[in-house]
Amino acid sequence: MGEEDYYLELCERPVHFEKANPVNCVFFDEANKQVFAVRSGGATGVVVKGPDDRNPISFRMEDKGEVKCIKFSLENKILAVQRTSKTVEFSNFIPDSSQLEYTQECKTKNANILGFCWTSSTEIVFITDQGIEFYQVLPEKRNLKLLKSQNINVNWYMYCPESAVILLSTTVLGNVLQPFYFRAGTMSKLPKFEIELPAAPKSTKLNLSERDIAMATIYGQLYVLFLRHHSRTSNSTGAEVVLYHLPREGACKKTHILKLSRTGKFALNVVDNLVVVHHQDTETSVIFDIKLRGEFDGTVTFHHPVLPARSIQPYQIPVAGPAPVTSQSPVPCKLYSSSWIVFQPDIIISASQGYLWNLQVKLQPIVNLLPDKGRLMDFLLQRKECKMVILSVCSQMLSEPDRASLPMTATVFDKLNHEYKRYLDAEQSYMMAVEAGQSRSSPLLRRPVRTQAVIDQSDMYTHVLSPFTEKKAMPHKFVIAVLMEYIRSLNQFQIPVQHYLHELVIKTLVQHNLFYMLHQFLQYHVLSDSKPLACLLLSLESFYPPAHQLSLDMLKRLSTANDEIVEVLLSKHQVLAALRFIRGIGGHDNISARKFLDAAKQTEDNMLFYTIFRFFEQRNQRLRGKPNFTPGEHCEEHVAFFKQVFGDQALMKPTTF
Repeated sequence: MGEEDYYLELCERPVHFEKANPVNCVFFDEANKQVFAVRSGGATGVVVKGPDDRNPISFRMEDKGEVKCIKFSLENKILAVQRTSKTVEFSNFIPDSSQLEYTQECKTKNANILGFCWTSSTEIVFITDQGIEFYQVLPEKRNLKLLKSQNINVNWYMYCPESAVILLSTTVLGNVLQPFYFRAGTMSKLPKFEIELPAAPKSTKLNLSERDIAMATIYGQLYVLFLRHHSRTSNSTGAEVVLYHLPREGACKKTHILKLSRTGKFALNVVDNLVVVHHQDTETSVIFDIKLRGEFDGTVTFHHPVLPARSIQPYQIPVAGPAPVTSQSPVPCKLYSSSWIVFQPDIIISASQGYLWNLQVKLQPIVNLLPDKGRLMDFLLQRKECKMVILSVCSQMLSEPDRASLPMTATVFDKLNHEYKRYLDAEQSYMMAVEAGQSRSSPLLRRPVRTQAVIDQSDMYTHVLSPFTEKKAMPHKFVIAVLMEYIRSLNQFQIPVQHYLHELVIKTLVQHNLFYMLHQFLQYHVLSDSKPLACLLLSLESFYPPAHQLSLDMLKRLSTANDEIVEVLLSKHQVLAALRFIRGIGGHDNISARKFLDAAKQTEDNMLFYTIFRFFEQRNQRLRGKPNFTPGEHCEEHVAFFKQVFGDQALMKPTTF
């Protein structure tokens, strides 16, 4: 399989740590995304590494027995270590603060601590088999203050740091889940919900395993993912992933079912809002996108994998060691190894090899694996790094041999402009709110983020449409149809069309001598009026004489552009046309005589100069009762030129009544 076939890969720069062995224990903290390598209980050193910190934290601890759990608070300020089922020990890592350890015992009698989670840099939650205890850590005083606790029988727990929600498995079967939400010193109990088990359990022992549950944020919403190994309906074979939407307020609801159509050992990740399901037996993975259309049965939406199952791209482990030794070839990494442990959202750890990877989605290979271009666009528009891939798909659709039909091209343009319009509207609402002074009264007012899914007209012009019009082999009718389709789509979404797109249409029409079509487009206002467009039309007069009149008509319609019309005509030495235009709109009494006489003189046409000179003499006579120019008009050199060419007697005599 070529590299272009794999749509999942492990990140290039993994976190490398000392492999797990009898002396070295490895722990992972999902909040800080840190790996702890604890040698001999910490006595011979603890090394802490995260994906972003290239400088590991190293320290030693006294070996007081086996470490069950070890985590830093957010910002690495305080270290918490659990060695027994009753207490957690704390050490400050704040400069200039006391280095002495302090401990906290769980409050509930006879309870065993299952683990703990930091919810901020100084707030921690103990989860025991009998409930939950929320503390504030006071590092200066070296003690903890209980903020809130709740008694509840707990089988196991799960924490989602992105949304600060802890999920507790309760009841005998373990399938009633109780979420708690933490924020700035407060603990809120959310409504509990029940996970539907595949069939009525025969026994009364724990049935819902922690292994089959994951929590992740997908498209900004928190979901609980349940891996159901056997479908509830007997007629469908294979496992499925059931998604329960867990809102901040209101009840948790089952919303999506992802059909896996196979059985065996699975693991879940979430990458770029996609649910990735790894299947160990076949060593392949599939991806699901809950935003794509599925089959809705009235309560839940059923989804199938977006693409055929594929393995993660083969990965070579670089050989570490002194430079001369590393010349040996890198070792292939065993993918889907039984020693892999998967954490949310996108982390894969191999404790036996000593690596932590982030899983990544590769978009380019997906382009060839998803033939339906409309569905492909829906998929790409939701991805983070999508802009260049979308533009390359648009170019590919307009090229042989993959040329798409015009209706499909129109569909794609509409999908892009729908997203573009949404951003423009959000930006406009924001600007209006700022102008109205709401930004001070409403702290929630935020400028809309321009994601890569916003493909604007300049992107399309530069990367797709302009290169497309330069392709010699492409039938010109198709080229013009595509350009007009894009303009139609912009108009449909009420997005003002930029003049450079109209210019591209006109240049393409002129190139193929399609003047009749150009005339029709302008006559029926298919191309919107603009000053740059009118100037372009004026420049086409030598190829197509009617372009001159079309241009003037357009400038007249723009009504604000009278001065520009005159300037454009004078620059093209069309002095009489300029004068006729200005008379037509009744502005000839206020125009500068000198400007027109300058332009007439530059044409080196003496009869034209005579006509213009005589016009202004008549204007002077009408307005001031005599034909002479006033000194303020600065026309002395033109009067001298007139006398030199036509003689003094040609000057107009004052008319007396």
